[in-house]
Amino acid sequence: MIRTPIALLLVATGAAHGAGAGKPQEIAAEMRAAGLDPAECYRVRDLHFTRGGDLRFYLTDGYLIFGKPVAGRPIAAVFSGDTEGGDAELLVLPPLRGERVSLAAFTETPNLDEHFRTGLFLFTDDTAAVLKAAIAKDEDAKKSPERGALLAEQWNPVLGNLSGSFSVRLVQHLLERVAPERGIFYSALQGVKLGNFDAIYDPDANDQIYLGQLKYRDTRAFYDTWTAFSAREFRTGARQRSPDAFTLRGYRIEAMLNSDLHLKVVTAATLSTEREPVAALPFEISEGMKVTAARVNGEECELFTADSFRANLLRRSGSVLFIVIPPRPLEPGRPAEIVFEHEGDVVRPAGRDVYFVGSRSNWYPKAGLSFAQFDIKFTYPGHLDLVFPGELKEEGKDGEYRVARRVTPAPIRLAGFNLGKYEHRTATRDGLTVEVYANRQSEFAVRAPGSEVVVLPPSQPFPRRSRSGAQPAVLPPVRYFPDPTARLSAMGDEIAGTFEFMAQKLGRPALPTLMVSPIPGAFGQGFPGLVYMSTIAYLNPAERPPMARESDKQTFFSEILHAHEVAHQWWGNVVTVNRGSDEWLMEALANYTALANLEKRKGTKALNETLGEYRERLLAKDSTEKTEESAGPLRLGTRLSSSQAPDAWHHIVYGKGSWVLHMLRARMGTESFWKFLAQVVAEHRNRSLTTEDFRATAAAYLPKGAVEPFFEHWVEGTGIPALSLTQRWRAGKLSMTVTQTGVDEDVSVQVPVTVTVRGAKPQVHWITTGSDPVTVTAPLRAAPLKVELDPDGLVLRQ
Repeated sequence: MIRTPIALLLVATGAAHGAGAGKPQEIAAEMRAAGLDPAECYRVRDLHFTRGGDLRFYLTDGYLIFGKPVAGRPIAAVFSGDTEGGDAELLVLPPLRGERVSLAAFTETPNLDEHFRTGLFLFTDDTAAVLKAAIAKDEDAKKSPERGALLAEQWNPVLGNLSGSFSVRLVQHLLERVAPERGIFYSALQGVKLGNFDAIYDPDANDQIYLGQLKYRDTRAFYDTWTAFSAREFRTGARQRSPDAFTLRGYRIEAMLNSDLHLKVVTAATLSTEREPVAALPFEISEGMKVTAARVNGEECELFTADSFRANLLRRSGSVLFIVIPPRPLEPGRPAEIVFEHEGDVVRPAGRDVYFVGSRSNWYPKAGLSFAQFDIKFTYPGHLDLVFPGELKEEGKDGEYRVARRVTPAPIRLAGFNLGKYEHRTATRDGLTVEVYANRQSEFAVRAPGSEVVVLPPSQPFPRRSRSGAQPAVLPPVRYFPDPTARLSAMGDEIAGTFEFMAQKLGRPALPTLMVSPIPGAFGQGFPGLVYMSTIAYLNPAERPPMARESDKQTFFSEILHAHEVAHQWWGNVVTVNRGSDEWLMEALANYTALANLEKRKGTKALNETLGEYRERLLAKDSTEKTEESAGPLRLGTRLSSSQAPDAWHHIVYGKGSWVLHMLRARMGTESFWKFLAQVVAEHRNRSLTTEDFRATAAAYLPKGAVEPFFEHWVEGTGIPALSLTQRWRAGKLSMTVTQTGVDEDVSVQVPVTVTVRGAKPQVHWITTGSDPVTVTAPLRAAPLKVELDPDGLVLRQ
């Protein structure tokens, strides 16, 4: 499971300490009503405190008021600098270059030093105790109940709204009476220069320190992540992140899809607790589904959830969060059965018997994405076809419905399904099976480019002019529906070949049978044993809608999309990632594996043309003359999609990520490159991969000392250099000088220079650039015929 600070504000893994503090609904109601305590308002000066060792707060002058206790403990405070000379300050120094680059992109400074006049703090850690201890030591600190009454009147509505946004996490911690060292700290600050923004410390997150801001662009809401990194105590090893409180294994799902497409499901799983007794179990599920009941070991449990636009936006998952409260805390080492009843509408018709499954990965409750066996039984309308992964164990009819049960032969991370009226073809290669399903009709949104339809008399086989020159009758232009089965056999062969090629290079896939099925839209998704393929990819190129008819789009829909999603059988479904800073690996690796398949089918020219298109998009400038690539480092992953650059994630992760792998291949050599990727898969099968892991394995295949500067710039930094070459041959020596411009002075890249001499094999010299021109000399008995800088276009450059 990718666990970011925001996600962990909402999806908790806290341990139980002591008995529960009350029913969740009662705690939530108490939290909404509590408000601030005027009797606990203090005038403070020069009060400072830190959270996580990296969030350094300085309350220079103002008033600090605490919230009334909820479930017996304080969870809120407000600072107000609304007084003469009132001021406070937050100082944050990100330890990583990539995070400093990210912070500077939003705040114009690599280190945050922002003054604020007001700040709201929510917490389940020891913040209240720390602040009150500091106040007790300050002889000038004095209570001010009169100002407290004014602040309570002003801030109580804000506090109620904001605490409601994080009520699931707060309620869980209060229920479990989580220990202070496991608690969270959230602050909403009104910056003098930067406006409203958030600063968070969450010890259960992979990146415990987090800064971000809610923004709007063209009526669309974004949550811009300024920076996120490991807190000091975790970086130094003084503290380790706690393991997940529990894991789920052995999913058993019985789903009923009614004739009106309403989905009713019973999901059961084996739950194992990993540490102290757990009193509240956090889960997530699609916004389109509602959990109506939950039982643990047959006993009814309480459920608690809360709708929050802000919380769901921060998480970027399309899921809602809820907690299950069993009658008694679950003891570690004692597996339990948990059963959910849930229902909703996650399938909608797209017209002409074409359907769109909106909740593909979260139609059943989940807690992370650990590997598990799935035993799934579907009952669905008999006139439709339904596909889902696993080996078929039973199939039959139940009145007007069809019934199918499948069991996955190996653990997988998630299970999807798809629905339609399908034609299908099966292809088998080297023990691997591909089943490709196509809609029998095209949906309303897809119409082929039409031509004029000429009305002819029955006896006239083709149009001709009359003696008077008049044309035959012509109907207005129409657009007809193309045949989505026209490429079905060809797609089956293509995808089977792709599946076989990747298995030969990377080892066995997640599951030996791969189902490929259509989904309305211009995208695809690769799940274990199931690929969702854009309906556009099924159409003959000439019949695709206008948005998909340019040459690069044709290549995408005909060659890259299916291969990219097939590659996810390895990158994402065999090898996984747990951190947001590693997400780029799965998409970049899947995309470059797809480009390698394109190269195998169409040649190196096709690969280079696609990489060239990626380079053009990365270098494209916006209205402020900033390039798309400058939006942030590759390691930021989905954080690159922000109010500043909504499309940057796609262009940088897919485009630049593919270039990074292409450059690694060039430096390693093609044969070594594939050995390198196969080693990554073998060593991380059914395990998570980090960028550090990837870099360490790459080092064994690169020249000594090459890996660190490569990753420092291309993964942790930004900037695409312009490179030029001058050369001079004299007295048996060739001097080659490479000059780098267009990037920061500390950027260093490696670029090949090829020297061709008559009657000899071309020599390749890899030159490491720097802020000043770099000259390399090589002995050469005769004058060279050619000295070329990166003639094969192996390096991403202007």
